[in-house]
Amino acid sequence: MIFADLFFIYCFLPLCLLAYFVARSLPAKNTVLIVFSLIFYAWGEPLWIILLIFSAFLNWFTGLLIERGRGGGSAKAALAAGIVIDIGLLVIFKYSGFIVENINLLTGAQLPVPQIRMPIGISFFTFQAISYILDCYWESVKVQKRFSRFLLYLSLFPQLIAGPIVRYSVVEDEIEERSASATDLCEGALRVMLGLGKKVILANNLWAIVDTFFGKDIAGLSVLGTWYTVITYSLYVYFDFSGYSDIAIGLGRMFGFHFDENFRHPFACKTIAEFWQRWHISLGSFFRDYLLYVPIFGKNRKYVSLFLVWFCTGVWHGAAWNYIIWGLYFGCFIFFEQKLGKKRIKKWPLWWKHIYSKLVIIIGFGIFYFEDLGQLGQFFLNLTGVSMFTNAAPFFDPITWASFLNNLFLVLGSVICSLPVLPKVKSFFLESRSDQLYMAGRVGSVVLCLGVLAIVSILLVDSTNNVFLYWRF
Repeated sequence: MIFADLFFIYCFLPLCLLAYFVARSLPAKNTVLIVFSLIFYAWGEPLWIILLIFSAFLNWFTGLLIERGRGGGSAKAALAAGIVIDIGLLVIFKYSGFIVENINLLTGAQLPVPQIRMPIGISFFTFQAISYILDCYWESVKVQKRFSRFLLYLSLFPQLIAGPIVRYSVVEDEIEERSASATDLCEGALRVMLGLGKKVILANNLWAIVDTFFGKDIAGLSVLGTWYTVITYSLYVYFDFSGYSDIAIGLGRMFGFHFDENFRHPFACKTIAEFWQRWHISLGSFFRDYLLYVPIFGKNRKYVSLFLVWFCTGVWHGAAWNYIIWGLYFGCFIFFEQKLGKKRIKKWPLWWKHIYSKLVIIIGFGIFYFEDLGQLGQFFLNLTGVSMFTNAAPFFDPITWASFLNNLFLVLGSVICSLPVLPKVKSFFLESRSDQLYMAGRVGSVVLCLGVLAIVSILLVDSTNNVFLYWRF
């Protein structure tokens, strides 16, 4: 099941909310959420729900073993076993085919390539499980004694499929005790509508542009056409994924959970380090807290850890070489900025910092898109203009110009919405000391979001493909 679907919006979610608020006790409410979460996952993955429940039981039991063996070697052994099994399952389902393909390529072997369908959301719920058992071992959280409560944490449908990666520490108290006020319901619903608008109104239409130009052999694509499309793709990825995160955070709020933000207007950044402090925050903080400062062979090795973090960031996104290149690409710029130092970067003119950061980010998204390395190479030839000499590609073409003119308001609107313009307008009204301005801001927010929901509903009537990009990761 997906969020950007009329059945979810007008059937599944209202039924879930009705059952949730009819239930009086917290255990009953938790049971409602577990049942609906498992139905949500089983809707598209009826078989792999077994894997989800197994992962929940495994990591819940690992937490109990860590608690029982606290202070001894058995706790460390339980932690190691839990991580090995978690990573092992992830490797089997997500990377086995990629590994075998590369073994065949390097050795000339003819090993059969496994054709295993990857369970949806396995990267997200596996990382949540690993963060839990590590936090249990480090005594950052209390070990959850009840399996039902841990299953709720791991399977909670708002963030189950594509994040954000919610740490157990974030919802630990709310699993035990929470309430959802009228304000939570209202604010959560408005956030959901905003996320749906990002996905259906902006991301889906941006993707239509990308697919027109990048969905075929790009050898003949013009230089400006390549730049136009990769910029559009960058905006698409942002609105698709941040839209999902908005929906997840809003749904959580409606049930009394307060998830951390996953995006903070990343295109407003001035450096690559700042970009990653604003982009997919839950993944970046996961690697920072659980990998960057882990001693390697008994010592903290700063640059080796930095390499591992960005290698793993790339690998996490997919079983293809372009994702590894993409991760290391950003790692190189993080390394460059660290060596240069914050003081030197601070002296750069503001305009140069924005140009530098946006060029690096946009080119990075091009690497992210092309899993075919041949097409990736052609992308760089097009981007730099070399393709004008190698295969007589044009610098400019009328099809690109026509597409730009036809989608001018979509692209410009997307650029504006990607920057913290609307939040500043909202804060002007809602933080005003004038009661009239405050009420105008409140009413305006509700009217705007309801209008977005109406447009989304109309667009979804005949729509059949609204899968979020990060579902495949």
